[in-house]
Amino acid sequence: MRHKDRSPTKRTTVHFDLAVHRALRFKAAETERNISSLVNEAVRAALSEDVDDLEAFELRENEPDYAFEDVVRDLRRRSQI
Repeated sequence: MRHKDRSPTKRTTVHFDLAVHRALRFKAAETERNISSLVNEAVRAALSEDVDDLEAFELRENEPDYAFEDVVRDLRRRSQI
């Protein structure tokens, strides 16, 4: 399936909670868009956040690791907790 001036699409079945589906229908009507475009936008946003997270992890991969227990003990030793 191909929409005018858009990339190719693939049909799939997604099961929404009833309340989520109702909210999507209302938002689609209010914004004069269809549910598919709303869902595609939301999924793209979530995937974009994943890319940002992965880039942040890569930037920090050479930072030293600290065990939680050591951090808490150090805070207590310095009377900060």
